[in-house]
Amino acid sequence: MQLRWTELIPVLSFILQKGNCKNCHHPIPISYPFIELLTGTLFLMSYIKIGLHVELVTALLLISMLIIVFVSDITYMIIPNRLLLFFLPLLIGVRIIQPLHPWWSSIIGSLLGFGTLYIIILVSRGGMGAGDMKLFGVLGIVLGVQKVLLAFFLACFLGALFGGLLIISKNKSRKHVIPFGPFIVFASIISYFYGQNIVDWYVGLLY
Repeated sequence: MQLRWTELIPVLSFILQKGNCKNCHHPIPISYPFIELLTGTLFLMSYIKIGLHVELVTALLLISMLIIVFVSDITYMIIPNRLLLFFLPLLIGVRIIQPLHPWWSSIIGSLLGFGTLYIIILVSRGGMGAGDMKLFGVLGIVLGVQKVLLAFFLACFLGALFGGLLIISKNKSRKHVIPFGPFIVFASIISYFYGQNIVDWYVGLLY
């Protein structure tokens, strides 16, 4: 059944319909308005922090890709190749128009992101998925060397923290598989917007 335009307004439609479908009265999963609200909030934050600039296009493309990765990996534990192949040329295009400094940081960042996960997969014999590896390859183009490494370490930290809390609460065992994609998503967003501040703070502790 085709939805009316009033049922397609992000978040607001969920509130107006009191969380139920108007046609079948089946409850609408709370994840729908949550993802819509999260996406809108990140888009707004991008505009506030970047303004009307070419880099804003990069931010919106990155967030759009990461939100889809988040939903796909949580729901199906898959990061689709088609998704990455769709965003790859777009992100390369905006990085050509608005390159990082130095410009080669995107190239090395992509190789480093892909290569790091590739080595981990070989050593752990499948401890991480190929989708995570390909995603980091794409992220390296946007984030560059420092920020893609930061995103990797943050994702590992968040994943370990979350997994540890689940084990302590006895909700999951050590053998239970937890998708790594959502942690990559949050780590990449933190690294993209606040990575330089974090790197400067860390370097300041060393010197």
